[in-house]
Amino acid sequence: MALRGGKRENAGRKSVIEDNKKVGYKIYLSSRQKQDVEEFAEGSSFSEKCVSLIEQQLNFIQKKNACTVKIIDLFAGLGGIRIGFTQGFEKLGYNVECVFSSEIKSYAIAAYKNYFGDEEIHGDITQIKSDEIPNFDFLLAGFPCQPFSSAGKQLGFSDTRGTMFFEIERILKDKKPSGFLLENVEGLVTHDKGNTLRIIIKHLKALGYAVSFKLIDSQYFGLAQSRKRVYIVGMRNQAISLEDFPVSTATLKDVMEHNLPIVDSHFTRCLLKHYDVDAIQGKAIKDKRGGADNIHSWDIGLKGETSQEQRDLLRLLLRQRRKKQWADEIGIKWMDGMPLTVGQIRTFYDNPKLEEMLNDLVKKGYLVFEYPREQIDGVRVPDFTKPKGYNIVTGKLSFEFSRILSPDDLVPTLVAMDVDKMGLVDGNGIRRLTIRECQRLCGYGDDYDLSIVKEKDAYDLLGNTVCVPVISAIAERMAKKYKEDNIASSLYLSATLKGSNVLEV
Repeated sequence: MALRGGKRENAGRKSVIEDNKKVGYKIYLSSRQKQDVEEFAEGSSFSEKCVSLIEQQLNFIQKKNACTVKIIDLFAGLGGIRIGFTQGFEKLGYNVECVFSSEIKSYAIAAYKNYFGDEEIHGDITQIKSDEIPNFDFLLAGFPCQPFSSAGKQLGFSDTRGTMFFEIERILKDKKPSGFLLENVEGLVTHDKGNTLRIIIKHLKALGYAVSFKLIDSQYFGLAQSRKRVYIVGMRNQAISLEDFPVSTATLKDVMEHNLPIVDSHFTRCLLKHYDVDAIQGKAIKDKRGGADNIHSWDIGLKGETSQEQRDLLRLLLRQRRKKQWADEIGIKWMDGMPLTVGQIRTFYDNPKLEEMLNDLVKKGYLVFEYPREQIDGVRVPDFTKPKGYNIVTGKLSFEFSRILSPDDLVPTLVAMDVDKMGLVDGNGIRRLTIRECQRLCGYGDDYDLSIVKEKDAYDLLGNTVCVPVISAIAERMAKKYKEDNIASSLYLSATLKGSNVLEV
């Protein structure tokens, strides 16, 4: 017989966890918004439909944030490292958010904003305190390369630009991100017999990072440009491998634009008067060196036609002027390219018309009659106590084109100072590499619009930029390691919460 008046099990209202209690909130919707809620949302009442939409959006945001990697982009330039890094991490399902970027060139900032959107670009990183930079997961930087580049004076850390690395070190030390990706020129590897790079690696390791670095050539990443750069990568727990990337190749014709006007100038007319287009492909145009791959100004009569005897003399001068014996003979420290006296020249080229030939070449501008130069405090100055001699006028970038490219070959490294002097055989004529072709040679998509900056500035930016596919390949490996580390951390936390003393991954 059941007892009456007792309390039934589970009777009465159930207690509700405080966070789950439903509370009324007032919101304001337009008629259109109300109509959309009623039409598209799920639920038996308008209130349930609103809650359903809110929950869906919150779940989306939470999921997005859980997979978002935050970066900072220093010495940003065109943002190539950011683009490549984003590509690599997106392959692993991550969203990449740039929370801070820094650049000082006005035209670089203009191009950057035009591509990424009108976001704030901070200026001189030396003037920005670490606590002014939002927290982030990865630091990206193609720090200034001039101090280590063969195109510069290679002063390294003695150059103020070389100290920009220590700004990177400062930020890494203060912010303690998960990792970094740095890029620099090939010269960094050998600068100061490798000591500069050793200092950099030592400092990065002292911050607690597992560091890997390697000199990598872009030509093996599907680009028609041979561009060797050193990449330095740091991760918190284990260094990633920079070896054995999949190989992909291309040639210039794979990125060429077509039906463009050729250059009709005194230079191109002289060149094509003396050479067929097939013969000039792959040739350098400079008077500084000899060799089969060089065409000289006197070979094409650029400053006036020359005789075969004069051309033979000039080729001999190219080789002889670099010999140290001539400096020893007159008692001067050797310089690469000594002016030689008539007497010295007669020892290897005896011609009764020698002085007449030399003076004619001076008049036309192929030679200069000058004093040898002595080095004083690292600077070459004329030594007026020594006899004058004849020297070749060697202006490295004095010609309209410094190299004629072949569509069936690779392009040598694009350098800011002469990228606009790269000539390209197109049909029966010669034209310059276009901005778009240069972009493609570095792995930028055609959607990157550089028309908003001056042409010379666009060439400068492309000569100083990175190769996007290389960055992307490295970043993908970083993303895999980052994901593994996060999974391991989650498992460890789970095991710890469960009271486990042993964690196996």
